Amino acid sequence: MMKAPHFTRRKLLTAAPSLALLTGIGGTALAAPEGLTSETLLMSRQGKGPRIVICGGGWGGLSAARHLREELPEAEIIVLERNPIFWSCPMSNKWLIDVVDTAFLTHDLLRPAQKWGYSLVQCEVTNIDRAAKTVHTSKGKVDYDFLILAGGIRNAYEAWFGEDQKAAEYTRQNFGSAYIPNAEHLALKNKIHNFKGGTIVMTLPPPPHRCPPSPYERACVMAWHFKVNNIPAKIIILDPKPKIAPIGAGYQAAFDELYPDIITHVPNAKVKEVDPYNKRIMTEAGDFDFDDAIFMPPHQASDMVWYADLIGKGEDGRPTGWADMDPRFFTARGDDSVYIIGDSMGAISPHFGHYPKSGHVANYIGRIVARNIGQRVRDEDVVAELPDNLCYMLVNGDPQEAISVEFTYAVGQDGLVHQTQFDIDVRTPDLMAEDLVWVDGMFNDFLR
Repeated sequence: MMKAPHFTRRKLLTAAPSLALLTGIGGTALAAPEGLTSETLLMSRQGKGPRIVICGGGWGGLSAARHLREELPEAEIIVLERNPIFWSCPMSNKWLIDVVDTAFLTHDLLRPAQKWGYSLVQCEVTNIDRAAKTVHTSKGKVDYDFLILAGGIRNAYEAWFGEDQKAAEYTRQNFGSAYIPNAEHLALKNKIHNFKGGTIVMTLPPPPHRCPPSPYERACVMAWHFKVNNIPAKIIILDPKPKIAPIGAGYQAAFDELYPDIITHVPNAKVKEVDPYNKRIMTEAGDFDFDDAIFMPPHQASDMVWYADLIGKGEDGRPTGWADMDPRFFTARGDDSVYIIGDSMGAISPHFGHYPKSGHVANYIGRIVARNIGQRVRDEDVVAELPDNLCYMLVNGDPQEAISVEFTYAVGQDGLVHQTQFDIDVRTPDLMAEDLVWVDGMFNDFLR
């Protein structure tokens, strides 16, 4: 095996982010033969360039892979992804009520790999040995020079059920959150379209969690479906926060003006106990019985970050649940050969905490990290860049009207990152049209 090259990091600089969309070249997709174990060598070294392994083929991982090819034409880029297809969580709430169809959300993972020139392996990441710079998978092990962890989130059901895995699995199967690409999305859509009436309870995870405004959007699209189909349904949103956020005024107007008899928002409703068998939930805002539910447990960084022993610790010494990382360069603290991008990222600034855990941010950070790795390999100054964020949320199905939130970031005089938030609370069809333009541009960047 070729010895891994040595890379140096030169002076670190800060700059405004670049929005340039880059081009790439053709590549390959790999299928592993039968009989491989987690200790089998999955791939021998190819060429003279550095090997960059990306764990996770979502919005962040595929963005990094696509832009790394432009930055480093000689690099060997390998994406490890467990799912056979790409499923977009952004826009999936619209799919629940058929505003977009399944073909809009699903994409062939092989096409971008072939177009942009990286290797794709469908497998499960089972362990990460940072000392040996090796990723262990269900199809063998692969070594790396740089590692990008882009696995998204995990559902932390143990916060509710401790070691009672039976209760956690029963809850997932019957009241799944549908916030990670898997069968839960289809189960939720079937639940909505087959619901005959009664009370649906929806929990929100405590912050930070994936796509902060999207649970409210989900409640709105469900309420619209129930309203137009004359289904006698009630939706109770159990929110651990003291108020609706973000886009609070816009959502409150939608609840009050469009769905006053359907949606009830309950603030300060931190979950104390869940009894999925008897359909009862206890919160700090009261106890609630339900006919059906969408239970979103607390979110944490993906399993692979835990495998890599890169979870941060709070002042109390307990795990934060999120990656311990440099907030400007997205490298793991103490191991700058590892990058964390997307929803697994840890806190960025004491002024606002985390970047929004959104597809937009994951795509943007993937592009930034690709440029930073390119700079390091070329022995150039590494430039710290800032992302932005943009989210559109559908609140009415006919006419199709959306609200929106934008975030911008800048480094203040204190040397820390500051966040500015712009809520667009007035629902309009124009914002829904902008949403479709936005997602089309995103898909063109890293999927098509």
